[in-house]
Parts: sequence; C-alpha cells; structure tokens
Amino acid sequence: MTTRRGFLAGLAATGALPANGWAEAGAPDYLAAALFPDGSFRLAGLRASGALVFDLPLPGRGHAAAAHPVRPEAVAFARRPGRFALVIDCRTGQRIATLEALEGRHFYGHGTFSRDGRTLFTTENDYGAGRGVIGLWDAGRSYARIGEMPSGGIGPHDMVLMPDGETLAVANGGIETHPETGRTKLNLPFMEPNLTYMALDGRIEDQVTPPPGLHRNSIRHLALRGDGLLGFAMQWQGDVTTHPPLLGLHRRGMTPVFLAAPEPQQARLQGYAGSIAFSGDGSHVGITAPRGSVLHLFDVDSHAFAGAHEIEDVCGLGAGASGFFFTAGTGLTGWLGRGRPARVAQAGCQWDNHLVPVA
Repeated sequence: MTTRRGFLAGLAATGALPANGWAEAGAPDYLAAALFPDGSFRLAGLRASGALVFDLPLPGRGHAAAAHPVRPEAVAFARRPGRFALVIDCRTGQRIATLEALEGRHFYGHGTFSRDGRTLFTTENDYGAGRGVIGLWDAGRSYARIGEMPSGGIGPHDMVLMPDGETLAVANGGIETHPETGRTKLNLPFMEPNLTYMALDGRIEDQVTPPPGLHRNSIRHLALRGDGLLGFAMQWQGDVTTHPPLLGLHRRGMTPVFLAAPEPQQARLQGYAGSIAFSGDGSHVGITAPRGSVLHLFDVDSHAFAGAHEIEDVCGLGAGASGFFFTAGTGLTGWLGRGRPARVAQAGCQWDNHLVPVA
C-alpha cells in the first residue's frame, strides 16, 4: 500500500508539489513536545520507527506545533495560557523568530499554515473582550504579524486547513478564561462551543454547534481526512456522573454525528479526550484519554465502536500506515493497527499532548 508520505514524494518528484526541505532536518514523520529528564522542555522530531531525529529547547512547556509545508521550520506553541511561539529551523536548531502574543492576548497552543506556507494562522484569546481571535503572520517577512480576524466564538483551540486550501476549520471550545485566574473556567453555565468554517479572509461560511444537552462539551481538537471529513474531540465540563460522547464527525452541509463507547468503557474516559486522529487508511478514527489511560477506536463508515486499548497516560495520536502511531507521558511510542498496541520505542522523556504530522 502506498503511504501518504510516498504519495507526496511522488508528486514532488513529478513537479506537482515543491520539493520538501524536511529531508534536510532528518525527515521526521511527527513533531512532539516533551519534558526531558534534565527538567528541560523541548520540541522533538520523531520518525515512525520511534527514532528521535532532533530535540530542540523551548523556554517553557510546549503543547503542539505547526510544521511548515515546504521548509524544515516548526512553530512550537506554549501550553495555554502561554504567550510564546517559537519558529525553529529544525536543521540547525536556530531560532528564526519569536512570536509574542499582543497585549491582552495569549496563544491556545495550536496553529496552521496556508497551503503555500506564506501565512501562519494562530488561535488566540482576546481575554479583555472575551472573544476568540485568529492571528495572521507573514512567514516570508520573519513572521511579522499582518492582521487578525474573529474566530467565530470563544476559546478557539485547534484549527486545520481544509483540503480546498481556502477554508479554515476552527474548534471554538466555548470556555472563557483570563490569565489572572490561570486556567479557571469562567462561563461554564453559559458555554457555547462551536465548529466554525471560515474563509482565509475571515468570512464565516458555516457554524456547527452541539445539541443543547451537550452545550458543556468543549470542542478542542481536530483531525482531517483527505476527503474533507472532520473529526473533533471534546472535553466535558458538566456533571462528572454523566459520560457524554467525546468524539464527533462532521462533513460540511450535513448534521454532525456524535460517537460514544458503551458503558462502562465510556466512563473510563473521565470526560476528557486528549487527541484525535484518523487511521492512515481513513477507515477508523481514534481518541485518546490520558486521564483514563485508554485509546478508543470507531469505524468511520458504520460509526460502530471498534475497541478500547489500555495504554498508560496515552495522549499523542497520529495517522501511521494503515493504523495509528501514539505517544504517552511514560515516554512510550507505539503502533496500533488491527490488533493490539505494539511498543515501538521507549524514550527517556515524557511526551506531551500531541503528535503533529510532517507532510
């Protein structure tokens, strides 16, 4: 079976895509933040073999990263409510630029590039106004800030570029926070999470909200299949004795579908989905629950629950071959296909929340 990386490499060889400079940085398959034994926070490049290609220092705890689509550059974001985002040359480890959140703002830990790599989009909290913002940065001018646009809600967390290259999908979590109160959630009774589709000029094209009974389900993280099917992972802010769905699927123009495992498997998630990904062949979607140390799989077509796999402190999840690649806070990296999870490597670090694929 041809892998996504092989397919893209073939296109590049024929001139259909620009040559990808990530080979110069050791050709990592994923980026991930981690805490190392010496107490340092670092951004790592990982191969699907579990090999550590590079690890580069960060000034504080990282959350996720954005990989430039052509150049071997990564933007490493601070964990919410952090104010730093570092642009790193992954060949040399040199810091190319430092993105500072504007006064009255902080980053949410995620960002994405335009298809041509000229513009970086970042999710931000305008906490004085209690609104979400998408920041725009010019990657061709040392990542100078060139504008912003409303996110379409409160608490924009994750964001992806849709396959048309002209639309952003934004996970507006709906939770209002303020740095003076740390990570305290200020508006839980009135939460209004949504999934917003917007043009690159900020024009909102579509919005999807959970049904009223799920309005405390904060939409946090996104996964995109090549045909435009969007998966979203949620974190429940309601009654801890209830166990609502934490996984949704949406295709534009259609009603979202919410998926849950049977009890007591759903209760194991403890209301918290950490990451989401589609399998490499697109047939399955998975979410991780580090609090419950479990990974749940669902069949995309039938929506059927396809199994629960116990993996201590699992959180990072990405597509790999026909299955999944995962990381855990224990330092474990592994594969999951049709069978049981398989250990790939044991790193001497604690992997943080997310795996970011490098195309």
